[in-house]
Amino acid sequence: MTASSFDRDNQQKWSELLAQAVSQPGLILKAYSAFWGYSLGNQMAALLQCRLRGIEPGPIDTYRGWLNKGRQVRKSEKAIWLCMPLTRKKANDETGEEDLYISAFVWKPRWFVLSQTDGEPVPMPEMPEWNKERALTALGIEEIPFTHTNGNTQGFSRGNKIAISPLAALPHKTLFHELAHSILHASEAEIIDSERTPKSLREVEAESVAMLVCESLGLSCAEYARGYIQGWLEGESIPEKSAQRIFGAADRILRAGRARN
Repeated sequence: MTASSFDRDNQQKWSELLAQAVSQPGLILKAYSAFWGYSLGNQMAALLQCRLRGIEPGPIDTYRGWLNKGRQVRKSEKAIWLCMPLTRKKANDETGEEDLYISAFVWKPRWFVLSQTDGEPVPMPEMPEWNKERALTALGIEEIPFTHTNGNTQGFSRGNKIAISPLAALPHKTLFHELAHSILHASEAEIIDSERTPKSLREVEAESVAMLVCESLGLSCAEYARGYIQGWLEGESIPEKSAQRIFGAADRILRAGRARN
């Protein structure tokens, strides 16, 4: 991605953002730390644009949002592109009312970073703590006792139930991996993961989610996940549709475990 790519083509691909996340250690943690209030995809997009333009990452808002905070965007500054949903109303035959739904996603240049503005000091937002029990409750997923006897098995997912081996080498990575299976692949009767897991797209999706969540929370294990993903891809790219699913599932897990303000 070049410095002008967002200006030239606002249809940035999620698969390209994911490829950079997989190949650049520490990138996700920096993006999450600076822009955690936005989706993971937008966090990545914002950080990469800041790097390319030499902008110091920090709190982000629209032009009007900064005015309301007593700050003015400098005239020479160009806006950051983020992806936003387009919504439409559709009649609900059962209720007789109009429901709001997302019809598409588009990239718009409407946001500016704190370092692009001048004015009144603003408090730095505190990143909320992530909690496993809170996440499981919000996601409607239950952790059940681990029952498999295969020593290589790290964990398994069965519908909205997951289990993590007490002997799992990286229990938090396995937790996020199984949560991803439950969110993305709940239609499967049972998914069992071991050190010799078949190299399928389903597994890459789950491991990619685990890597995104681990790195966002600063948990050690991302290098293992990154190596697994890169080894499976063998130079190929993750499909765009899968990249969208991966970012979406990781966002759900992170949001579900954060304390509500």
